[in-house]
Amino acid sequence: MNDTFEIIFGLFGGLAIFIFGMNLMSECLQKAAGERMKQILGLLTRNRLLGVLAGALVTAVLQSSSATTVMAIGFVSAGLMTLPQAISIIFGANIGTTITAQIIAFKITDYIYVFIFAGFIISFVCKKERIKNIGLTLFAFGLLFLGIETMGDVMKPLASSPVFTDMIAKVADVPVLGVLVGTLMTLVVQSSSATIAVLQNFASQAGADGVTSILGLTGAIPILLGDNIGTTITALLASVGQSKDAKRTAIAHSLFNISGALLFIWFVKPYAALIQRISPSGAEIDVISRQIANAHTIFNITMTVLWIPLLGIMVKLVMKLIPDGKTEETDPSIPVYLDKNVLAQPAAALKLVAKETLHCGEIVRTMLQDVHGTVESGDTRILTKVREYGQAVSSLQGEINEYLADLFSSGALTEQQATETAKLMYVLSDLDRMSGLSVEMAETIQEKIDKGYSYSEEAIRDLESSLGQIEKMYANAMTALYNKDESALRKIIKHKDEVLDLDINMRKSHMQRVTEGKCKRSLSAPFMRILHCIDRMGNSCVNLAEVAMNQMNFEYFIAEDEIGESRS
Repeated sequence: MNDTFEIIFGLFGGLAIFIFGMNLMSECLQKAAGERMKQILGLLTRNRLLGVLAGALVTAVLQSSSATTVMAIGFVSAGLMTLPQAISIIFGANIGTTITAQIIAFKITDYIYVFIFAGFIISFVCKKERIKNIGLTLFAFGLLFLGIETMGDVMKPLASSPVFTDMIAKVADVPVLGVLVGTLMTLVVQSSSATIAVLQNFASQAGADGVTSILGLTGAIPILLGDNIGTTITALLASVGQSKDAKRTAIAHSLFNISGALLFIWFVKPYAALIQRISPSGAEIDVISRQIANAHTIFNITMTVLWIPLLGIMVKLVMKLIPDGKTEETDPSIPVYLDKNVLAQPAAALKLVAKETLHCGEIVRTMLQDVHGTVESGDTRILTKVREYGQAVSSLQGEINEYLADLFSSGALTEQQATETAKLMYVLSDLDRMSGLSVEMAETIQEKIDKGYSYSEEAIRDLESSLGQIEKMYANAMTALYNKDESALRKIIKHKDEVLDLDINMRKSHMQRVTEGKCKRSLSAPFMRILHCIDRMGNSCVNLAEVAMNQMNFEYFIAEDEIGESRS
């Protein structure tokens, strides 16, 4: 019984070390990649072939096809990419995930502690963040192999157990049973890379003759196919509650792997013979780990090559499985872009935050236009709409701040990402302030309507002129944030001076009209409140311009063409 517990806890302990090392390596690789990770993400929305390449590259960094797929689901749900683009990324992700198995196939047992020690020293001694992350990546790489070595050591006694070898023989002889075992393994562990590592380790154990593998390549391939099916569950779970296109993306991932399993299951023996022919020769227990890695890689490359020309059919198929329903009016207070499933990938998460901030900016632009239009018309429906938009902006700011708090608490941000994000939060606070001032003006105008007050034509002209200037200032401020347009910054300063002069003249003119009996004395307080709001709006626009002058712009987070789409 003690031996049984030692094997069980040794296996799960080794698996825990492996998964911890893989996750740590993924996090440190992302930090070490830094700006290059943004460039890779920029490829995601270009075209289908680049999508395959980007999917493979992102997965190589993240060390998880599930993570890449979840990110693609988040992007397609946010409308940042089309369904065909997302599906092409998934094709690439399935190729990228095979890199982990290829790395594991290298025999570096004698160098595990060298990697761990060297990685620790580099991360402990070096102060530069990027070098420190490279050291932690090496440390995690060593841990990954330490976990594999631990699992291999505790599996050795199983090879001599008649009960266990008989059970494995049944799995090896019945491919469907192998697929089921692989699927269940990945469902439990939630990582195909981890279960394939276990498979590679177990297959490397010698059978009764001490030469051949206890499982053999023909027994390993069906389990490998099952691992590929099991990894799709993560994507399906991530699509729950998301848009229809997000659900279609997850289903496309499932169809890709299930169709591959259904195709290859009929050719296990000839496929195994092919892999053995193209893989290094030698004793089976020495080369089977590489053979499994090669089988995994060729399987995914083959299925990608088969499906790329049939991408249109895949799109039609998932569209048929999840058809379009009635288009429902969206609630402006609900985030359009934020997706908590993407928090583990900081570069992607910050891209979503930036898009959501731009979304807030567009709502504020609409509010300013609506308030401007109601000064003379006094349309109460538009004033109600402004108040609703104000609540939406406040709600969105809360959602974004909560999202950023989760992102900061994860500790996954680089120093530069944290600095740029702090500037983004400053922009967000000014947008919220502009929204609040617009609501305050709407309420003041509503109060005037409710009490039957009316401004003189001169007062209305003055207010419309001031609000027109504020709209121009806001447009120039956002333009400066989009692309650091220095001429836009100069225009803001000029408009601010004009608004200040206009504000002084408007106050003076109003008091003169009151004196002459052209305006009621009771209108002074609400009129001055509106002027005060306009003045504070001007200050907020200047604040936004100053943030832009301090090296903040949205191009850090998202591509220029995507910024253009947000403004259109």
